[in-house]
Amino acid sequence: MNRRMNRRTLIACMAAMPILATLARRPVVAAAFELPEFTPLKKSKEAWKALLPVDRYRVLFEEDTERPFSSPLDKEKRDGLFICAACYLPLFLSEYKYDSGTGWPSFTRPIEGAMGKKTDFRLILPRTEYHCVRCTGHQGHVFKDGPPPRNERWCNNGLALLFVPEGEPLPALRS
Repeated sequence: MNRRMNRRTLIACMAAMPILATLARRPVVAAAFELPEFTPLKKSKEAWKALLPVDRYRVLFEEDTERPFSSPLDKEKRDGLFICAACYLPLFLSEYKYDSGTGWPSFTRPIEGAMGKKTDFRLILPRTEYHCVRCTGHQGHVFKDGPPPRNERWCNNGLALLFVPEGEPLPALRS
């Protein structure tokens, strides 16, 4: 009887091996982060211009692009949150950040519900531009050359973001 029990246990373990192997290959998914409740902002460009430094304003509300390798956030490696530099809505978890080698902070995905998208034809060929869903501030573009499994590179302007290290309080959403 004892011998059969061992054999059954062994067979059950062997049957479970493919399942365990599949689970081991799955990417680690971040703990769910829920956006705070918010109301979309309806500020004029003049109001944003009065609130923000000129370089941030140009990137966020005139869709300018900063020079590559100019943002210290490109090399930011600490745990924390990347938030919109205009309205302070959380946009990216640090665990979604990776070094794409492009000179801009890059992420594999945003926080669920934080971004809006539109098609951008400024360089003739269509690109997917994304913006903060709360203030519509331009953040960057999504490309299909990122790491697996999503193969997305959310290429962000560093001037469009602020970094809040883990353990520090988030600023209140700007009204």
